[in-house]
Amino acid sequence: MAGLSPGLVKAFKAEAAITKRRIVKFGATDTAALLGAASTDLLIGVSTEIDSAILENCDVIMSGIAEVEYGGTIARGAKLTSDATGRAIAAAPGAGVNAQVIGIAMVSGVVGDIGSLAVSPSVMQG
Repeated sequence: MAGLSPGLVKAFKAEAAITKRRIVKFGATDTAALLGAASTDLLIGVSTEIDSAILENCDVIMSGIAEVEYGGTIARGAKLTSDATGRAIAAAPGAGVNAQVIGIAMVSGVVGDIGSLAVSPSVMQG
């Protein structure tokens, strides 16, 4: 693994339970967060190694290197987005479709692996 090397870590309020090492998106308010649920969500970072219950603080790694759970087969260097449960999957938008990218895979892996991700939110068009 490339290892954990977080840059900016910001606390948000969990609007629902947030699992550790999952991709996170904005919640309904400026101070809230939820698990990412689709490649079209406005993704902001990765939750740390601690689960957060509803209304608890949730620390989100917004830059640097984060550890994230993979939701599919990932090749090192792939641009990553969120599956329906906040796990990282390779971004592969259809023609003319935009996908929110949370960052780039630092290591290859498969479903359930914990891999390193260089957090660098962007948009990818198919």
